Amino acid sequence: MDPRYITKTINLQIGDPEQKRAEILSYFKKTYSLDEHLFEVFADTSAMYRTADPLRHPLIFYFGHTAAFYINKLVISKILETRINPKFESMFAIGVDEMSWDDLNQSNYKWPTIEEIKSYRKQVYEIVVNQIETLPIQVPIRWEDPIWIILMGIEHSRIHIETSSVLIRQLPLEFLKPIPGWITCTSIGDAPKNKLLPVKGGTINLGKHFNDPYYGWDNEYGTHQAMVDSFEASTFLCSNGEFLGFIKDEGYQKEHLWTAEGWKWKSFTKAEHPLFWRKKGDNYQLRLVFEEIDMPWNWPVEVNYLEAKAFCNWKIEKTGLPIRLMTEEEWYILRDGANVPDLPDWETAPGNINLEHFQSPCPVDFFKTGDFYDLIGNVWQWTETPISSFEGFKIHPYYDDFSTPTFDTRHNMIKGGSWISTGNEAIRASRYAFRRHFYQHAGFRYVSSYQEVVIKDDNYETDPEVILHCESHYGTSPLGVPNFQKVIADFCTNLKLSNQQGCALDLGCKTGRTTWELARTFDNVTGVDLSARTIKVASQLQEQGRFNYIFPDEGEVYDYNQVTLDDFDLKPLVNKVKFLQSDFANLKNVFSGYDLILLNDILDRIYQPKELISNLYKRINDKGILVIATAYDWDEKQTKPENWLGGFRSSAEPVRGIETLVELLKEHFVKTNVTTTLPSVFRVNKRKSILKEVEVTVWQKR
Repeated sequence: MDPRYITKTINLQIGDPEQKRAEILSYFKKTYSLDEHLFEVFADTSAMYRTADPLRHPLIFYFGHTAAFYINKLVISKILETRINPKFESMFAIGVDEMSWDDLNQSNYKWPTIEEIKSYRKQVYEIVVNQIETLPIQVPIRWEDPIWIILMGIEHSRIHIETSSVLIRQLPLEFLKPIPGWITCTSIGDAPKNKLLPVKGGTINLGKHFNDPYYGWDNEYGTHQAMVDSFEASTFLCSNGEFLGFIKDEGYQKEHLWTAEGWKWKSFTKAEHPLFWRKKGDNYQLRLVFEEIDMPWNWPVEVNYLEAKAFCNWKIEKTGLPIRLMTEEEWYILRDGANVPDLPDWETAPGNINLEHFQSPCPVDFFKTGDFYDLIGNVWQWTETPISSFEGFKIHPYYDDFSTPTFDTRHNMIKGGSWISTGNEAIRASRYAFRRHFYQHAGFRYVSSYQEVVIKDDNYETDPEVILHCESHYGTSPLGVPNFQKVIADFCTNLKLSNQQGCALDLGCKTGRTTWELARTFDNVTGVDLSARTIKVASQLQEQGRFNYIFPDEGEVYDYNQVTLDDFDLKPLVNKVKFLQSDFANLKNVFSGYDLILLNDILDRIYQPKELISNLYKRINDKGILVIATAYDWDEKQTKPENWLGGFRSSAEPVRGIETLVELLKEHFVKTNVTTTLPSVFRVNKRKSILKEVEVTVWQKR
């Protein structure tokens, strides 16, 4: 790999501010260049518009996404006042995992040309460089500092360099060409015989402090302690040669070896071998990023968790030993016991990682530390551990959907990094997880242990902000005031629209109660919210039929609550609602064609309310109804005063929000005489509530 692209994540604790500014600028430029370098793989750029994986966007999305991410975060954090290209920054906003609130319907997108995106990327590059050169920097750098947003964008890009390479690996070869400077390992041979070696257990302490010197994602912070029994671990990662035994023994045909989830996946996909294997007659080849090679039996097998787990169950039958995948804690015991240096401390990578050795996997017996091989690098290692938060976990205010959507027991941890893992991905503290059926450059190491795997179940929602919305939507109505979410929905349905069975949009749906209530009348209702944390709850109720949450009673005493579809007679409505995440001030074009739009008490919580209001006419059908429910409770923490619609003086005269609404809407809407005020109670704890009056106005499109 060209040394111009090799770098390390930055120590944010030491050095003077200008030195740190120069380091961050260099780190950004190398990252941006590496991102674009990967896309040199296309011999036919039309392939960038092909969907390599039905659960992911086409590659053209990711080419724009890594650039748009910088602008979206700079705008949300109020560092940037204006957008470069609102259309792009909406189109390229979300799309990594197949969360139900992601929009992966390709018919909803008209992708721009590659030249248009290149031009946009150049604009973003210049803006980010300017921000790095001018933002205030103090050392140590903390996650509340403005420059942290830039670091967030850099590390986010490095994640996508890897995930995009996985998608490219699934495209037809005829569209691709070798990437200049990439070195594919040429050492191919028979697999070494694997064996189990003893590993001494002990107490492991995990989690970063907020003064850690290196950039971290929210799930890395906090504390976690566990006692790990002694165990045995395989000397090597499971190789292609070793995994072949499972295939030859018809492992893909034996249902009893698979979990229920795994067999369902296997039956649906009709898989007979790992995704990147290619069977040619009686022989196998291996698909790499831009080429196929004769099967390197001595390289690590790359599978999803479900396949790795089935292999372990097969090994139990063959050996009689308690074989399984490692836990997260066991991986740390193994790594730390071998004193593997961390990324910032090595001169040369002690494994096939950080693009320093090969731009492909390599033999499982190349990189040894202590008694074991590939403790880091080569391919990621699947674990038995679904990702969850550490004690003391906090959500970063400008990236609330990085981790929380994965705390669902369905995303398992991968540890150790791969050959293309760089930046934060390659440090000891990194914590990444994927759905169990997903493919990354990931394989596994197996262990023999009788210690029970403890799965932390985050089923009880504990996010302090989210649980307040859970209670507000589904809890007991305090002070004798009816539930506002139901009342506002009833208000809307009582308007007797001409197309009462049409489509409705609930903007500011939070945990979804109003969306559900509107679906009692409308055929299709879409609930939209900016926060993935609240959308997750609404989606969970729809998908799993229930969710749990705690609610403060007194001090550290909490009530434990469960909400089910049956509680509110919602089962008949499951197929009539959908929940999506979006920025209210920069909605995607797909949000259009509605007969009713409800602004559900969000007007005074949007950073650019004029942008939303001025464009609503494009999203509503002729004669459609717009309902605006707001308390006009302007807060400069949410909306800069210069963007308020009211609550200020102009030429010494008071300006109120309703007056500005009339001016903004009068060209396309007629304000009706239907106006009311509804009480809304927001319960803070069992004995404390906040009461406000919400003014509701009704507008009809001309």
